[in-house]
Amino acid sequence: MRHCVVVDDSSVVRKVARRILEDLGFAVSEAEDGEQGLGICQRVATDLVLVDWSMPIMDGVEFLTALRGELPEAQQPKAIFCTSEYDVAQIARAMRAGANTYLMKPFEREHVEAKLHEIGFL
Repeated sequence: MRHCVVVDDSSVVRKVARRILEDLGFAVSEAEDGEQGLGICQRVATDLVLVDWSMPIMDGVEFLTALRGELPEAQQPKAIFCTSEYDVAQIARAMRAGANTYLMKPFEREHVEAKLHEIGFL
């Protein structure tokens, strides 16, 4: 079973994402901030991360930079950057840090499925 880590400081977003991803066949772990998310990715083989932009302790870009810098390339999960604002500069910064694509919040199952198709998961 594929594993996804949902990294978001909103418990509601994590719950929605968990429901969608579990329905799509993923095992899901949750993290409230980038530091927790990075710890999970270091301990558990992870295929996908959904990561929020704005979080305490370690934001989404810091998380992506650390994730890409710490894990060997063969172990790096695909990353979907989640944001509630369509800010081209913010999205470009996340893509440079290692996101494979982005997803606008709030999202629904069909949005997640489309992004998973885009990065080759479905």
